[in-house]
Amino acid sequence: MHNVLEFLLALNIIFAFRWSSFPMSRSIEKIVASKWKSEGRGARVRRSIGLPAIGQIDPFLMLDEFTGSSLEGAGFPDHPHRGFETVTYVLEGEIYHEDFLGNSGTLKAGDMQWMTAGKGIIHSEIPGKEMVRGLQLWLNLKRKYKMVQPSYQELNSNQMISVEKDGVKVIVIAGEALGKISEVRTRTPAYYLDITLQPDAELSQKIPDGWTTFCYTLDGDVLVGPESQNIPAHHTVVFNRNGDTVHFINKSSKDSRFILISGEPIGESVAQHGPFVMNTQEEILQTIDDYRNHKNGFEHAKNWKSDIGTKFLNGTLWKNETVEHSVRSPFK
Repeated sequence: MHNVLEFLLALNIIFAFRWSSFPMSRSIEKIVASKWKSEGRGARVRRSIGLPAIGQIDPFLMLDEFTGSSLEGAGFPDHPHRGFETVTYVLEGEIYHEDFLGNSGTLKAGDMQWMTAGKGIIHSEIPGKEMVRGLQLWLNLKRKYKMVQPSYQELNSNQMISVEKDGVKVIVIAGEALGKISEVRTRTPAYYLDITLQPDAELSQKIPDGWTTFCYTLDGDVLVGPESQNIPAHHTVVFNRNGDTVHFINKSSKDSRFILISGEPIGESVAQHGPFVMNTQEEILQTIDDYRNHKNGFEHAKNWKSDIGTKFLNGTLWKNETVEHSVRSPFK
């Protein structure tokens, strides 16, 4: 009997060792359908992160799937930001942007703009003539980065790192996947992956243990997590923070496309007033004062109005078909 107990104990140790050598797949914490919301002027968005059912999940403040056409009166004319980053990713169509530092340009399908608002930016974002579809993520910054100079990283579709293997396609916007690493530098460590699974394809994606992680489904259905929960389009799946792998499989007859986003929690207090995100209410009040009085980062706001925003508002945007591109603020 003693030998049998020793044998069983040894067997359990072996199984425990082997099990620990396998990646731990994260389970699902929450599933929420995105909700339509009016934003900007005449535009509609499907709100994901930022809904009351999810709230803000450190370091992520908001995720919107936006759609609209400027010909139909949809746009986001001149508006400010301070204290965080916006990541705009265009899925279909195109969107024009212009800021008070002289930067302007066009984002087309497959293009990405990673904007650090820092101490202050005022810009305008106007969809093109045709229907545009895209995503905008708001990513918080640590206290020490909230008052840096505004800057950009922009990649067009042919500059994106894309990798395909066994029916899986991943566009690596930030972070790494399938052995490929994005060149995008993030002040807040983050992954941003555009993933497409062909029928019967599956993916186990490594992510850092303890990071906040969620996926947002764009097209088709996908089975998610060890629960193999079926998730349709326009839903957000928030994972728990324990584990270093998230698992997906497509058992449908059509391609499944979704965004996987993960970030290192900042762990600082958050005070927000619309497009201003700081650490304290006192800093928010100071930001409002800076904005109103054109100081401490908003000096260029005095007497400034964007060309595209003005033309959009007065209905003359399409008299000039050419939108020049001039980004002058390198990311530092």
